[in-house]
Amino acid sequence: MALHFQSLAELEVLCTHLYVGTDLTERIEAEKALLELIDSPECLSKCQLLLEQGTTSYAQLLAATCLSKLVTRINPLPIEQRIDIRNYILNYVASQPKLAPFVIQALIQVIAKLTKLGWFEVQKDEFVFREIIADVKKFLQGTVEHCIIGVIILCELTQEMNLVDYSRPSAKHRKIATSFRDTSLKDILVLACSLLKQVLAKPLNLQDQDQQSLVMQVLKLVLSCLNFDFLGSSADESADDLCTVQIPTTWRTIFLEPETLDLFFNLYHSLPPLLSQLALSCLVQFASTRRSLFSSPERAKYLGNLIKGVKRILENPQGLSDPGNYHEFCRFLARLKTNYQLGELVLVKEYAEVIGLIANFTITSLQHWEFAPNSVHYLLTLWQRMVASVPFVKSAEPHLLDTYAPEITKAFITSRLESVAIVVRDNLEDPLDDTATVFQQLEQLCTVSRCEYEKTCTLLVQLFDQNAQNYQKLLHAAPGLAVDMAIQEGRLAWLIYLVGTVVGGRLTYTSTDEHDAMDGELSCRVFQLISLMDTRLPHCTNEKIELAVLWFLDQFRKTYVGDQLQRTSKKTGIFL
Repeated sequence: MALHFQSLAELEVLCTHLYVGTDLTERIEAEKALLELIDSPECLSKCQLLLEQGTTSYAQLLAATCLSKLVTRINPLPIEQRIDIRNYILNYVASQPKLAPFVIQALIQVIAKLTKLGWFEVQKDEFVFREIIADVKKFLQGTVEHCIIGVIILCELTQEMNLVDYSRPSAKHRKIATSFRDTSLKDILVLACSLLKQVLAKPLNLQDQDQQSLVMQVLKLVLSCLNFDFLGSSADESADDLCTVQIPTTWRTIFLEPETLDLFFNLYHSLPPLLSQLALSCLVQFASTRRSLFSSPERAKYLGNLIKGVKRILENPQGLSDPGNYHEFCRFLARLKTNYQLGELVLVKEYAEVIGLIANFTITSLQHWEFAPNSVHYLLTLWQRMVASVPFVKSAEPHLLDTYAPEITKAFITSRLESVAIVVRDNLEDPLDDTATVFQQLEQLCTVSRCEYEKTCTLLVQLFDQNAQNYQKLLHAAPGLAVDMAIQEGRLAWLIYLVGTVVGGRLTYTSTDEHDAMDGELSCRVFQLISLMDTRLPHCTNEKIELAVLWFLDQFRKTYVGDQLQRTSKKTGIFL
């Protein structure tokens, strides 16, 4: 049937086929019809028909989809028509605040795209599409539903301004994004923070879904502001641990006010997990603020406020039982060390108390080996960077890492050995099978393990001797102890990995003859175990142990057999 003869009922059938249909042929035909509809002169009238008389949310979604494709065409509609579309959608969502959330989101995306593409367009000496922020303030004066819609508009607009459209010139996108950053983004952040202050000023009704939704959307808006690509560098978000937020200088006053950080720490402690996680995500960005935004005294004060917040969270750790909160808090701790030097951290008044709390938190996390390895990555990153910074600290204040780093190392070692029996007996997924995570954690641990190395070496020697003896006993025991043998082999695999890790952590400029001798003690034990296993080939093989041996040999080679070895050590003299 020709498209211009389609009735409302026929359009709604098209929507059903497109969004919930299971017949592939019908879906393909519906997609074709959608493309025809967009190119049709009747497109706008059909969209209006679907929005005003459609009986399903899918009809409204189809209208929003058509409008989105229509306003983003390379050859744009006349400015008057685009203004009419924007105003129509604003009035429509204002009059229909209880639309399905995905419909509201789709319609607001149309407004965001119109605003971005028309950012520099002028009508009667005015940048007409920039009036959107003033329009949103009208929503904020209405009901809770209207406030939510207004905040979603600002959030969607901020994300759209930050989104690179590779079908258009990147220079134009950067020009628009920079103008938006300079003229509007700070005002949006201030507005969002003021809304959050209003929320905290009243008793929170956590049973009210609308209020929860409003707080969630405002927190997402703050996060969108803080995640903005301020420099236009399109940084790789996967490089999370290297991230510094390049806050504009004009924002200094917001960040210098202690109330700003207090607001988000208070929100974390006041909100349920789904929302407190967003508050922590915002704090991660606050902790990542570029150093040059502050003078030295200002930076010290700002860091002090961050550390006070950490102390408060760790003293009231109930919220960290939620996996989302736990993960974001681990990221928060890692970012503190990324953006602040150890010499600055030790000067904070609460440092001694807080580093002890962080150490206990880390030890507890490591002991729960089955829980959140992706989060533990950030904790190990924190300690790795803290220990690596020790040689460069000039402050007379104690860093206390010589106390806590060995405890972190011990917790990692013992927890991994204790996990083996549980994994084998309960038939759980073995962490050793995820070699990518194991290697990553070991490479982080190698730096931490060399702090107060004598303690680490003593522990490993004791554990290795004990487990090697148990292994030899099982080899000579009666058959039928397969479970015990699997446990013992798993423990030995971890120990071989760990010996390779600590040997690989040797640094030429900090190592001593005593440390080299300790490396020799540990390495001898691994080589003796290798000889023992070789005598039992091919009857006795274990893939996990073999992979661990390869790791150890690689670390040993890089440390003591490499071409760049500066001097002969007692250890190399044993073997070479």
